[in-house]
Amino acid sequence: MNITRRRQFLVLAASVGMLCACGRKAVRGRSVPAGAKVLALGDSLTHGTGAAPEAAYPAVLAGLTGWDVVNAGVPGDTTAQALQRLPALLAEHRPDLVLLGIGGNDFLRHEPDAAARAAIVRICEQARSAGAQVMLIAVPRPTLAARFTGSLDDHPMYEAIANDLKLPLHRRGWADVLQDAALRSDAIHANAAGYRRFAESLLVAARTSGLL
Repeated sequence: MNITRRRQFLVLAASVGMLCACGRKAVRGRSVPAGAKVLALGDSLTHGTGAAPEAAYPAVLAGLTGWDVVNAGVPGDTTAQALQRLPALLAEHRPDLVLLGIGGNDFLRHEPDAAARAAIVRICEQARSAGAQVMLIAVPRPTLAARFTGSLDDHPMYEAIANDLKLPLHRRGWADVLQDAALRSDAIHANAAGYRRFAESLLVAARTSGLL
């Protein structure tokens, strides 16, 4: 391949890459106004384990957005347990938006990924059927690399679910917090600074997705 043809090939490859990137634009939702009811559904990371109640991310996010954020985080909850709790929560609060961050306990207990994924999909479908928008929050997966290097990555099933259901996805919110020792209260929970950092990153994701 001569130099001219090589340059043409590289330009074409770059153009294709840009087109592909454009095809992966974030899903955009409807704006959720101040005062709207928002349900934060999850486990101990949503509950705020490791910090005072007012430092939990739902409380911090309420202050940043003006939303009425209900903290529906239960320490130890699995995806199946969150699904079981959901109907009563939807009936009680009638949220405009559900922030769903669940799955960490499934991973720690080595539950099958397929079961966790099915439960998450059902939660999203039920929330939508009740008239709520859903933002999915990616949760890191435990790996050997994470154990030895401290580097965390989102479990890929969250990206897959968000793509399949056309949902806004908050990527790397917990991964970035929990791989920083200064933002943790223990190995798997944030401290007050970590929960604030997460809420601030979720705020950015909500704006990018058109929810704010």
